[in-house]
Amino acid sequence: MGRRSRGYDRSVTRIIAGAAKGHSLAVPKSGTRPTSDRVREAMFSSLESLLDLGGIAVLDLYAGSGALAFEALSRGASSAVLVEQSKSAANVLRANAELLARVTREQGRRAVASRVAQNSVDSFLRTAPGQPFELVFVDPPYELGEAELTGALEALVPHLAPEAVVVVERGSRSPAPTVPESFELLRRKSYGETIVFSYEVSPVDEPGAEKSQA
Repeated sequence: MGRRSRGYDRSVTRIIAGAAKGHSLAVPKSGTRPTSDRVREAMFSSLESLLDLGGIAVLDLYAGSGALAFEALSRGASSAVLVEQSKSAANVLRANAELLARVTREQGRRAVASRVAQNSVDSFLRTAPGQPFELVFVDPPYELGEAELTGALEALVPHLAPEAVVVVERGSRSPAPTVPESFELLRRKSYGETIVFSYEVSPVDEPGAEKSQA
């Protein structure tokens, strides 16, 4: 009898820098679109000029393989929550979390804490305790409707620490996200078919107002 095919592939995505540099991450065989290594490297180079990743709490929405959150953990973030609705993808995330924990343990480094929340983004943001996250990745499927993305960004606000950075990844053919008034656009970077919007969160006088960042 042939060996049953795994529900993931380890040949595509690697941690680029930090404690787990060079280690392969499992990627779900279908239903996800991992951020390419090239885009991730450029994204983190930009991010590390905006904030110190050391000791921060990270939230990864529409996590897929978790490459963004695990890259942040490898580079010094202390904890991450990864939200993914697909059961098979959530299982892949748990395997990647175990890998990262083992690698950091073997190096004698402080253990990283990661939790996988198998849930829809909408349900998670409505029901999860308001833990303050300093860095949030929002990398939805490119086909996600703009109204749904706008709603998710609004629901995200109570979960953000002061001056948190929110990174939204969209396809080049998608319109710019409509974001809460408290989101200030710091950078807009194009990488081929991918556009990355980086925002810093600040207080506003009238919560709930929205604006579009072109």
